[in-house]
Amino acid sequence: MSEDLEAFRAETRAWLEANCPPTMRTPPRSEKETTWGGRNPVYAHPDQKVWLDRMGERGWTVPDWPSAYGGGGLSAAETKILREEMARLKCRNPLNSFGISMLGPALLKYGTEAQKLEHLPKIARGEIRWCQGYSEPNAGSDLAGLQTSAEDMGDHFLVNGQKVWTSYADEADWIFCLVRTDRSVKQGGISFLLFDMASEGVSTRPILLISGNSPFCETFFDNVKVPKENLVHELNKGWDVAKYLLGHEREMISGFGLAGGGKDALLDAARAGTDPILRAQIALFQVRAKAFAAMSEKFIDELKAGKAHPAQPSMMKYYGTELNKTRHELLMAAGGSDALEWESDASTHGAAARAWLRTKANSIEGGTSEIQLNIIAKRILELPGA
Repeated sequence: MSEDLEAFRAETRAWLEANCPPTMRTPPRSEKETTWGGRNPVYAHPDQKVWLDRMGERGWTVPDWPSAYGGGGLSAAETKILREEMARLKCRNPLNSFGISMLGPALLKYGTEAQKLEHLPKIARGEIRWCQGYSEPNAGSDLAGLQTSAEDMGDHFLVNGQKVWTSYADEADWIFCLVRTDRSVKQGGISFLLFDMASEGVSTRPILLISGNSPFCETFFDNVKVPKENLVHELNKGWDVAKYLLGHEREMISGFGLAGGGKDALLDAARAGTDPILRAQIALFQVRAKAFAAMSEKFIDELKAGKAHPAQPSMMKYYGTELNKTRHELLMAAGGSDALEWESDASTHGAAARAWLRTKANSIEGGTSEIQLNIIAKRILELPGA
């Protein structure tokens, strides 16, 4: 490692130790302790905003984005060091954002300069919360069959239709949305639009899940006016943007397999437990988690170097999903009957059980596990007939 990187590590470590509040050095205990930002953010603890503001000022919510767009302008090596030092100190992620994990990379690749300057700095500072308008009641795995339409009205588009499973649509400020602008072709008739969820004609309806929570919504568009400048890339070329963004979404979901809080809790359970079978299962999980972390690091390095296989996000998404589901199943097993308790303060209102039930959606969202396995079989393993 060069002397410059050693100096950067020392400076980064000192800054994090001085600026990350002690309360932000423990895993979030519930959804409310996760920082999403937005126009009207709600913080369970005031230090969430302190931590977000401090990281946002340095551009370290998106350290590898260009500084012109609100990022930190760090190199891949510097970004890796920052992540390592945050992990060493157990710093929380200062900002969870679909803008960061999905829309931002797509805008960096396909957006106009005006679109980048308008949206990326707000994403980096956590000022706008985004949601994703992809799936529809009759267009899930067959996403290219979507029917939500955008009619060209001269100076604007008029959007009509419905989306489903729109995560946090009822709390989001803006949406990135796939719409049909040509009905004569399938993939070639889709465009990618951005618009404000406060626009007239937009409404949402939460969907109650088996976890008892409602993070997903039905989203309805009734003659919603969208300015022409909110079209990303070219008209009828939205499928290119959609595919690129899905790769980043699958990378994000694969990260569930690396969540630190669950692994720490499992280690505690293994140390305290007397069931040899459960201890063996936890040990196997730890080995697989370490292997997945190593594979993830290798994939990220390849991605930054432009050497990653286009189908690798499917592999990462599938295995990360299975790992996350296994972790929560083991946590429930380690907790015994007490882990099933649903309402009391002692269980943080059933946080463990609700999180376990929530993981069942991991194998559906971002592309079903069956679809990911098909992609892996065809594009990585090159199996005949796949």
